[in-house]
Amino acid sequence: MVQDVTAASTQIVMGSSFWIATSIFILAYALIVSEKIHKTIVAIFGAALMIVIGIVTQEDAFHSTELGVDWNVIFLLVSMMTIINIMKPSGIFEYIAIKSAKWGKGEPFKIMAIFSVVTAVLSAFLDNVTTVLLIAPVTLLICQALELDVIPYLITEVLASNIGGTATLIGDPPNIMIASKAQLDFMAFIYHLTPVIIITMIVYIFTLKLVFGRRLAVREDLRQRIMAMDESEAIKDPVLLKKSLIVLAVTMTGFVLHGILHLEPATIALFGAGLLLLVSGVKEPHHILAEAEWATLFFFIGLFIIIGGVIKVGLIKWMSLQVLALTEGNLFATSMVVMWFSAFASAIVDNIPYVATMNPLIIDMAKQLWPNLSGVELLQHPELMPLWWSLALGACLGGNGTAIGASANVIVVGIAERSGNPISFKKFLLYGVPFMIQTVIISTIYVWLRYYVLQV
Repeated sequence: MVQDVTAASTQIVMGSSFWIATSIFILAYALIVSEKIHKTIVAIFGAALMIVIGIVTQEDAFHSTELGVDWNVIFLLVSMMTIINIMKPSGIFEYIAIKSAKWGKGEPFKIMAIFSVVTAVLSAFLDNVTTVLLIAPVTLLICQALELDVIPYLITEVLASNIGGTATLIGDPPNIMIASKAQLDFMAFIYHLTPVIIITMIVYIFTLKLVFGRRLAVREDLRQRIMAMDESEAIKDPVLLKKSLIVLAVTMTGFVLHGILHLEPATIALFGAGLLLLVSGVKEPHHILAEAEWATLFFFIGLFIIIGGVIKVGLIKWMSLQVLALTEGNLFATSMVVMWFSAFASAIVDNIPYVATMNPLIIDMAKQLWPNLSGVELLQHPELMPLWWSLALGACLGGNGTAIGASANVIVVGIAERSGNPISFKKFLLYGVPFMIQTVIISTIYVWLRYYVLQV
């Protein structure tokens, strides 16, 4: 296998295009980290440079599913932002904010723990991007009412969303991609990944208690004021609320059944947005659409094209092949390296294109190990399965490492910036990296015990 991997490595031509694309990627990432230039400006210019220089063509950038903009992600975001913006005047977010604060008795850590658990559970059955779009506005309202720093709450929630999203097939886009390539069903993810995510969330909440338990405090008069509020008074438009909840329920059901319906989540979200625009009584949609996080959306568009450039020239494949070559055919070592490499790689680049690169590499490796097998027998070979779960755990949990590691992270950072509470790249790193390492360590122990010690 090592010889085959080495041979594959030599097929990657490190010519001028390789080094130019790599330089653009590294420089763009450095500028994003430094925050000297707004990340959206960096992403748009970097993407344009990739096209102008000829690293990727316009066809690649805007029409290729492998190298270009993932329009499913973009339209999912636009559609869910539209639904959220229509719902806002109903008062539903104020209602949830007051109800949640009262449920936590106005105590800052209890509210943080409740929101983290709710976010993780919702992310498992919806997708993590939709979940943070729903939770973030509520969090902003609670923290404003209690005069709390909203940044720790937003970051801990987005970390919880990526942890929870790892538990199921539909929770995080990398899982959907892995399921498609390995021909795995919904229950396979429940059986293999949900147990470790439950353990991870318990440890996560316990760690939050150690880190924030004594640091978070609120004045007693503010706490009492929250407890005295009547959440039902927050509902300003009951008719709009009823319509919005019905459409949201239809949309969420569509997300859960999207595989059966043979529709992408973006299509379901777009249908929901269009339906709510139609029935809500909105006469002029300009103000609804204007409130979308357009800076975040264009950041995604630019980032997809930049990463598409380094995928096209072979940088990501070269990195992955070097990692696989280190294991010398030992499947336990390979699964461990795949998990940890995936975690750190997904913290640097978005985990969606990364998994798109790793999937075929794992399949090629399987063909080399079991040349007489094909189809499901090959893809779901008992010795290969731990590699799929290691890839899923590493890619999904690794997204917590940086502000651009996962789509949900970018969304929350954009919402925070727009609300006047900017989250710097360095501050996200300060929270994200330790929790990412903690979750991957738990996953490493889980994979080792379950698949190589107990072999169940």
